[in-house]
Amino acid sequence: MIRDSVKAAQIEAMKAKDKDRTAATRAILAKIKDKDIELRTKDGGGDDDAMVTDVLQKMAKQRRESISMYEEGGRTELAEQEKYELSVIEEFLPAQLSEEETAALIDGIKAELGASDMKDMGRVMGELKKRHGSEIDMGKASSLVKAALS
Repeated sequence: MIRDSVKAAQIEAMKAKDKDRTAATRAILAKIKDKDIELRTKDGGGDDDAMVTDVLQKMAKQRRESISMYEEGGRTELAEQEKYELSVIEEFLPAQLSEEETAALIDGIKAELGASDMKDMGRVMGELKKRHGSEIDMGKASSLVKAALS
């Protein structure tokens, strides 16, 4: 399970006295714990790896946005810190599909659903997320779906 891998990485970082990695793994575990608490109040949870992957993807997206904002603002030291945290987060994410593989999946789903124009974007995106949500960066997939339906 991904959660166990993160815990093991945190212990390893603490033993190695790697403060940056320890902080990054603690942040990941804190977000996972927050999601556990949120799900406990709603429906009791579900597939643990899917939930952890979802949390990691959201964290990675936040880091990417922060990196671009810091770089635009000339704050390279903060951008570097975010890049490091992003690299730690990505270690625990499942391998992401390439742009070509994603485009092929989109074409398959588009043909299967009979999607032909932008009105069908929601259906295509929903099906793509349902089938391959943990393997694809949905932000990039959105632009690929737009291009495929245009």
